[in-house]
Amino acid sequence: MERQIPVVDLSLRCLDQSRAFYVQKRMHEKIDDYSEYNFTSLQSVALNVFFDLSQELESFEDLLSISVLIPKVFFNLDSSLYLLHENRADKVATCFVKTPAREDCGNSQIFCSSPRVVNDCLYLPIKGNSELINQLPFNPPNGLIGMLEVFPAGELTRHERLFFEKYANRVGFQLHMRMISRKNQEHLQFIRTLVKDIGHNVIVPNMFFKLYYRRLEANINALGDLKDKITQIPESQDREKTERLCFQLKAKMDYLHNGLKEQYSEILRHYEQTSLFLETLLRRSHFEQGKYVLERKICNFKSQIIDPQVKRFTPQFREKGIDIALAGVPDQEIEVVVDLGLISQVYANLFSNAAKYTREVVDFAGNRAKFISYGWEHKSDYFGPGKHGIKLNVFSTGPHISPEDRQNLFSEGFRAKNTEKEQGTGHGLFFIKEIVELHGGEAGYEPTPLGNNFFFILPLTEES
Repeated sequence: MERQIPVVDLSLRCLDQSRAFYVQKRMHEKIDDYSEYNFTSLQSVALNVFFDLSQELESFEDLLSISVLIPKVFFNLDSSLYLLHENRADKVATCFVKTPAREDCGNSQIFCSSPRVVNDCLYLPIKGNSELINQLPFNPPNGLIGMLEVFPAGELTRHERLFFEKYANRVGFQLHMRMISRKNQEHLQFIRTLVKDIGHNVIVPNMFFKLYYRRLEANINALGDLKDKITQIPESQDREKTERLCFQLKAKMDYLHNGLKEQYSEILRHYEQTSLFLETLLRRSHFEQGKYVLERKICNFKSQIIDPQVKRFTPQFREKGIDIALAGVPDQEIEVVVDLGLISQVYANLFSNAAKYTREVVDFAGNRAKFISYGWEHKSDYFGPGKHGIKLNVFSTGPHISPEDRQNLFSEGFRAKNTEKEQGTGHGLFFIKEIVELHGGEAGYEPTPLGNNFFFILPLTEES
């Protein structure tokens, strides 16, 4: 049975009469323009094929191929396509059988707002849609988003050059729409990832607030009981008994006071780190760019990043019987140019994993041991001659991760076989890899005696 779809006449409300008149006027102008262009049948077919294929093939790479293949297939002309960015021009597609001898295509005279012939190459400006130009991820100069290069240009007639001007306009429109679409997709993907990052780095750790508040509530109740005991001290009680009772009550008060101070410190540390993480993850620049945008500054790695995270996770390590071994940790402070908030979350993820997965082992002396350690070491020329790095390690005791699991450790959603009994999302190491690579570094894992070492290596700048 066919489905009956009701029809509602909205034409009177939707149709703007003045706008409809303008559209009709532009139609007649286009008819006159095409009559004046007088394109050949081959040129018209080329435009139609470009339009059909640009609609049929949806990927950005396919559109680049179509743009440079149309001149070759239909007119046996070589071509290249350049796209402009903030401070450079990239050749993104080419269809040259033999590269002609000509000036560097990066020459500023080539990238202009009107067609130009340089060394037998015709350079045609590719402009975006003026009404949507602000949706691009950069600010195009004079609306110019790229150039189309056609070779050889010496024998092209004026009419043929006109055709390629109009062809470049169509390429520009399709490129602009595809660039906006790709930017929107990247934004959506970033938001999905950001939601996971907030859940993993902020919401899940915030569950510890419950534990802190329960302990706080227990101490408050204990203080209430203590107050009741003080008010119930009989006035007639002899001095010796009163002093003994007061001494006991004072010891209890000292115990509760120290507990409250410790809980206050834990809650304050957790609040400070949660605030830092939220401020970092929810920066306006991230949403504008559709990706994490680093706010680099020189910071003291040990005192500003590592120490706060160690203090934050020490209660968890203590509860699980995990010692913190400081042997071999360099005493000197290190300064690195990084995004403090994001790198702090890298360490938070590493220490969180250490708290969950550290296991007891038998050390070299035959004693049972369960500990984590952290440190750093300089890597001379790691990123190339004169480009030094610093390797930052977080080690924990336990069985080695299996060789088949190691290659997927930093993949989104992956969890190694030895983590099945622990709660987790498989997002932490993926986040670490993403942030470290954004800093120009690399993250990795290595099995070591007694356990596992997770590390990341950052490039050192001249300031560092």
